[in-house]
Formats: sequence, structure tokens, C-alpha cells
Amino acid sequence: MIDLRTLRENPDLVRASQRARGEDPSLVDSLLSADERRRSSVSRADSMRAEQKRLGKLVGAASGDERTALLAKAKELAAEVKTAESDQHAADAELVEAHRRIPNLVEDGAPHGGEDDYVVLKHVGKPREFDFTPRDHLELGEGLGAIDMERGAKVSGSRFYFLTGVGAQLQIALLSMAAQQAAAAGFTLMITPSLVRPEIMEGTGFLGAHDSEVYRLRDDDLYLVGTSEVPLAGYHSDEILDLSAGPRRYAGWSTCYRREAGSYGKDTRGIIRVHQFDKVEMFSYCPPEQAHDEHLRLLAWEEEMLSKVELPYRVIDTAAGDLGSSAARKYDCEAWLPSQQSYREVTSTSNCTTFQARRLNVRLRTEDGRTQVAATLNGTLATMRWIVAILENHQEADGSVRIPDALRPFLGGKDRLVPVT
Repeated sequence: MIDLRTLRENPDLVRASQRARGEDPSLVDSLLSADERRRSSVSRADSMRAEQKRLGKLVGAASGDERTALLAKAKELAAEVKTAESDQHAADAELVEAHRRIPNLVEDGAPHGGEDDYVVLKHVGKPREFDFTPRDHLELGEGLGAIDMERGAKVSGSRFYFLTGVGAQLQIALLSMAAQQAAAAGFTLMITPSLVRPEIMEGTGFLGAHDSEVYRLRDDDLYLVGTSEVPLAGYHSDEILDLSAGPRRYAGWSTCYRREAGSYGKDTRGIIRVHQFDKVEMFSYCPPEQAHDEHLRLLAWEEEMLSKVELPYRVIDTAAGDLGSSAARKYDCEAWLPSQQSYREVTSTSNCTTFQARRLNVRLRTEDGRTQVAATLNGTLATMRWIVAILENHQEADGSVRIPDALRPFLGGKDRLVPVT
């Protein structure tokens, strides 16, 4: 949730953020009204409770007719207090609902517009020129005995798959390299739960507009996570952190689940857009004033991984209208795919400022002993989609695939994957 003090002091800033996202700025006025009604109801209920307390003391000191009159007045006031408290509870609920409808404030400098209005910040590496017609990742993967989509669909349905043989080895190697890099950079490695409670999923901003993307186990009232960002955000819910030694950083290795609702007809071939995949995700808690710089550090770690697997890529600054509700700013790294002659996302990193932590009640202790809401950030360090780019960019004419130097130790020194058919 956004800071209500910012709303009260600078509502035009919130309206501008809504317009940048393509969202309804009138929601700001609804939240302002709900906030005013809630503050008014609290003030009225507090005032009436104080009067009730004062009257109670008078009753205790009175006698005779005076006491009888005061008791009658106290009974009447008790009914009014009950009504005022009911009004306060209703105003509280109205405020929460209006508050949750406002996404995070867009960071100054983020591009305005929608999905196609991103800004390319840089290109790294040049797409390879092939002297043969390059295969796509599925043809390569099937030839290597690495991907089996047919049996994945037989067992689980569309957009499911088996990674087999060297495919499974390649994923484990890639994620292991990411985990090793994260540990060397000071991250605490985590194997996270795949199921979370509704308040954790909602606290990270993945419900509401994103309901259709999330798998829910209704009998257990639990949700399957689409990223370890969710359990890592909830890890310190209702806690006060000591960040005096620097940001608290975690790297979560998890299986992720996404319904891919609304993606009918998109990327139906291969493992680009699937319902289940594994990922190593960076997650950071830091003081709000450090969040911008921490965001750039997460991006740098993502680029370090991309350099290790020798992929040509570009970095884009995502437009406000394409941000998730929790993100104030997001950078994507997109690797070149020869089969599509285009760049496709392989990592993203988001600065969620205090939006998630305010929902989940994650605070930090300041130097002067006060508490304030922490900032949270996340970033992909490696995921199964990277296999697509690795296979396609490092393929040879005979269908074999060269293993990038940095990845070889994680594959037992193997320098090449060779076709099995």
C-alpha cells in the first residue's frame, strides 16, 4: 500500500502516478474521501468514549435522583458509543478497500505508457550471424534428448513438459551457478515453500488484478506461488529488522506455478511460456532511501549471470503501464533468440519501495531507535527460460550445442551437448 501521508500531502503526485500507469486517477479522490471518513469516525468514537469514561466517574460519585439521571444518560451514551464504534469499523474496512486499489507510486524517471513504450537502456553483445539456418530451442532440445513436450502434455496437459537427460542436467547446472554467485555476493540461500497463505499472497500484490494468474487450493485456502518473491516477502512479516549492517538479502530457489491465463495462442511451442518452472530469485530488504541504489545492484548481478552464459542481451526500462501493482520501477534483461529474430525477457528486477512491506508490516529500526517501513526489491538470477536462449545462441550446424565456459564446471566439465538422434 502507498503511504497515506504522501496521499494527504501531495495527492497530485499520486494522481500523476495513476495517469502514468493508465489507471483511473479518480481512485485517488475515493481514497482521500475514505481516509477523511475514517479519521472523522475515529475522532468521534474516541471523543464519545472519553465522555463515557468521564460520565462513569460522575455516576460513581453521585447518589439519589442525580445518580438515576446520570445512569439513564450513561445508558443512552453507551448505545451511541456502540453505533460510533460500528461506524468506525465500517470506515476502517472502506479505507482498506480503497487503499488496496491504488498501486505503488511510479518512480520518477520511469517511462510513461504501456507494454510497447519501454526504453532500451543498452545493448550488450551482438547477435550471432549463422552460416546455417538456426533451429529453435524445441527442435534442438528434442534432438539432444533434453525436452519432451509430448509426454508432458500426456501427463499434465498443455504447457507442461519433461526436462530429460541433459535438459535436466542443464537446468540444475544453471540454477546451481546462480546459487553459487548469490552466495558469493552475500545472499542467504533459501529453499522456499511453494504454498502460501492468502494474506501473504495478497500482501505481495499478486491478488486482485492478478487473481487469474494464480493457482489456488480452495480446500486448504492456500496459493501456489509464481515466484519465491512471495514467501521471501512474507518471511519477515510482522517483524522489525536490524539493517544497520546493510540490506538483508536472500536468494530463493523454488518451483514456480503460473496459470498463464489470457495467453491463449502465445508462445505455445516449447518451454518459453509454461505453467511450471524453476527459478533462483534475489530478494532484498533495505531502508527506503537505499532502494534506488539497491535496485541497480540487483540489475548488475543479473547482468553478471548473463555474461557468464555468453548471451547477447538488452536492458529495458519498463513503462509504467506495464508494471505490476507492487513495482515502482522495473528493469528487464532480454536475451536475443535467433529463431524469433527478437529479444525476449529472461530476467526482471523490481523496486517495490515500501508497498509490500507496509502491507506485510515489515519494519526496520532506525539509528535513533524509531521504526519505519522497510523497502523490498526482487530480481531474477536464473530461470528455466534461459535454457531457450542458451540452446539457440550456442547451437552448431549438426544440432550440437556448445556449453559456455563458466557453466562447464557445473556440468562435470562437459563442453558440448550432442544429439542423441
